[in-house]
Amino acid sequence: MNILKAENISFGYIEKKPILKGLDFEMNNSEVVGLFGDSGSGKSTFCKILTRFIHDYSGKITINNNEIESGFNPVQLIFQHPEKVMNPKWKMNKIIRESWNPTDDILDEFGIKKDWFDRYPSELSGGEQQRFSILRALNPKTQFVIADEITTMLDAVTQVQIWESLLKIAKEKQVGVLVVSHDYNLLNRITDRIVYLDNINNI
Repeated sequence: MNILKAENISFGYIEKKPILKGLDFEMNNSEVVGLFGDSGSGKSTFCKILTRFIHDYSGKITINNNEIESGFNPVQLIFQHPEKVMNPKWKMNKIIRESWNPTDDILDEFGIKKDWFDRYPSELSGGEQQRFSILRALNPKTQFVIADEITTMLDAVTQVQIWESLLKIAKEKQVGVLVVSHDYNLLNRITDRIVYLDNINNI
């Protein structure tokens, strides 16, 4: 079992005005954990720290008590807006294969059609882009996925489809999932336990 741990994490965009202070968090790769908090409470900032998009924090992030080395990050972040993290000049085939080459079974699970691979991101809907974004994060080396409000902008039917597929594949691959949201009802339905950011953030 793999353990992702954040210890004594503190960070602020403005000096002496921390968003996160003395935060401790832990989960294992068999769990689906919800992180609940209001907009602006620091959820997305914490996600970026866990996944090394932010480096200048104090504290320590480890997997099995080892700090994460450079190279492929086994903690992958899925953003709310997939179009902002895809090269608009690349076709979807290049975008997905930059990470890995998924099998037909996984493509089918996420409802991804082969002819989408020859399209640019702008030629796909938000839901279709997000399916690619999730799939790209599920590289065979991935041990944890951080899903930051990933279905907020999508219709209800697409939300259900995406969560069912993500949680199914994550369980099969033994990938832990941190579901970050301000929608308590969603977290209550799909997670094993819910962590309140205010309860672990010592601001």
